[in-house]
Amino acid sequence: MEYRRLGRFELKVSPLCLGTMMFGGETDEQVAQKIVRHAFEAGINFIDSADAYNAGRSEEVTGRAIAGERERWVVATKLGNQVGQGPNGGGLSRKWVMTAVEGSLRRLATDYIDLYQIHRPDPTIDVEETLSVLTDLVREGKVRAIGSSTFPAEQIVEAQWVAERRAYERFRCEQPPYSILARGIERAVLPACERYGMGVIVWSPLNGGWLTGKYKRGQEYPKGTRASWGLMDPPEAKHNQRKFDAIEQLEKVAADAGISLTHLALAWSVEHPAVTSTIIGPKTMDQLDDILAGADVKLDAATLDRIDEIVPPGRTLHAGDDGYDPPSLEAAARRRTPQGA
Repeated sequence: MEYRRLGRFELKVSPLCLGTMMFGGETDEQVAQKIVRHAFEAGINFIDSADAYNAGRSEEVTGRAIAGERERWVVATKLGNQVGQGPNGGGLSRKWVMTAVEGSLRRLATDYIDLYQIHRPDPTIDVEETLSVLTDLVREGKVRAIGSSTFPAEQIVEAQWVAERRAYERFRCEQPPYSILARGIERAVLPACERYGMGVIVWSPLNGGWLTGKYKRGQEYPKGTRASWGLMDPPEAKHNQRKFDAIEQLEKVAADAGISLTHLALAWSVEHPAVTSTIIGPKTMDQLDDILAGADVKLDAATLDRIDEIVPPGRTLHAGDDGYDPPSLEAAARRRTPQGA
């Protein structure tokens, strides 16, 4: 497997990153251990978690799974979501960051985190405060590099400028949502990352399962999927109808290329020159085996052009796939008068 530098940073990572959101939840520890071992044997050296995944159990399972080969793994995790008690049990304040990192280090059973990422922007805290405390963690050796996740382009730029002006550590990578059906980051986020030499680790390359082909027009959502849990709008929603239209065309493109829709989607997600790695989140060994079977797939120019005709560059079929709604979109920020006045 080829390895890529994380932007201009020294870390080299595999183009597939093992996501562990299901570890300690739907994926029990025994299966998780097998997934990690098999992924490692296949050449994957990059693993991503978060303190919010399954109330910290994901980090605990991940830590035990990589314990024998810790130094050969690039370990990433995230912070910022509300996971502690009280008003200071989340966010990006100095107080919480100092607390959160100790919890992640303990659960991961490691002395340091290779890549510590901000899970989402925190509009209540100035980015200068967050970068200041993250810089302290790097200087203390608890963290090797820092990154952001699902940041708008303007906040990526702001963070880079603050880091330069205050001589703080800067974000070395961004982790945004990206798939054939959600290409919005091509407009500004990816160009900003290229401009500042940031690596890019994309999440949801299969668009929540849509790009596996398991959702079919006119059929109920399969049981056991996030859609069946009420986490997605009903099939008849207009944006889902647009997705069905695209999927039916993409299945023809995949068939003509002699590959599955899943392999088409994953290969496409790492084709952009700004993208370093794509996060895969297998729940089972069968899912991992299927993903690895297409790890070497490369798409030719004709196939890429056909995909662009179906979903044009920079377009996202459903705004909900952007992963983050800024406070500026809330009603209070959009109206001159209070609601109900």
